[in-house]
Amino acid sequence: MSTVETVLLILLVADAIALGVLVLLQQGKGADVGAAFGAGGANTMFGSAGAASFLTKMTVWLAIGFFAISFGLAWTAKERAAAMQSLGLPEIEAPAPPEAPDLTTEPDSVDSDIPDF
Repeated sequence: MSTVETVLLILLVADAIALGVLVLLQQGKGADVGAAFGAGGANTMFGSAGAASFLTKMTVWLAIGFFAISFGLAWTAKERAAAMQSLGLPEIEAPAPPEAPDLTTEPDSVDSDIPDF
């Protein structure tokens, strides 16, 4: 794995973790109704307006970054596959399959408990 792929993979994991944390920090749409009438507005860290715009903007930018990094990783994988194809792999001959025994003839003596009809 090249250095670029390693860096992109580390960035993708960090972006995914940050995106998950930001999504979990956001309140649902129903929680804004109580904040509109002043319920708990003074107890928030970002004021009575809340952190909705900040968290929303950060979520959007992290999602854009996630897609950009994913496309970058896909491009590096495509380039590596093209490089492997241009190397040319040596061809080896497959071994001949073993011959199957002839099952159409009756064996001379069969010791069986099943009666012959």
